[in-house]
Amino acid sequence: MSPHPLSWRALETRVGLDALPDFHRAFLAWRGVEGAAEMPLRRVGQRVEAELNRLVQAGRASRDGDDWQLWPGVLAGFDAAQPYLSSED
Repeated sequence: MSPHPLSWRALETRVGLDALPDFHRAFLAWRGVEGAAEMPLRRVGQRVEAELNRLVQAGRASRDGDDWQLWPGVLAGFDAAQPYLSSED
């Protein structure tokens, strides 16, 4: 059986609302976005979507309505995500 894609929205749900802003900022920093720690929260959300769309353009994810399906291994090296990934992700 081939590995299945990871839903970004499901991952955000696992992270939880309280931890989500820090998680998003960590994602942006991991993606090389400068100044993520100082960005207003609204801007962080916009940049997260932009980075997810870049993953789609690079063939590492697909868009599914208001969600993104990340191919297996896309988040390798993103340490902040590791506690929220199951062994199947």
